[in-house]
Amino acid sequence: MESKTQTVRARISPAVKKKAERVLLKIGISPSEAINVFYKRIAFEQAFPFSLHVPNAETRRAIRDARAGKVASYDTAEEMFEDVLGKNWRAAL
Repeated sequence: MESKTQTVRARISPAVKKKAERVLLKIGISPSEAINVFYKRIAFEQAFPFSLHVPNAETRRAIRDARAGKVASYDTAEEMFEDVLGKNWRAAL
């Protein structure tokens, strides 16, 4: 006789788990319910429920550079616009 439920085990980063569970709490569903929804969507759609793509060479290079700290980083959008467009960037818009 088949049981009514089965256990799914997965390893996940504690930080990701904590953040996700905070969101689920706000939504009002348990982690088990969220996993059930995820599996049901996979079964229903016969596919992963959101799109996943293998990044092209340019994107992979950009990801590597970002992880290595080789790209500019900004605290605000204004800082980025100033760096890219100059001090009078607002006038350029």
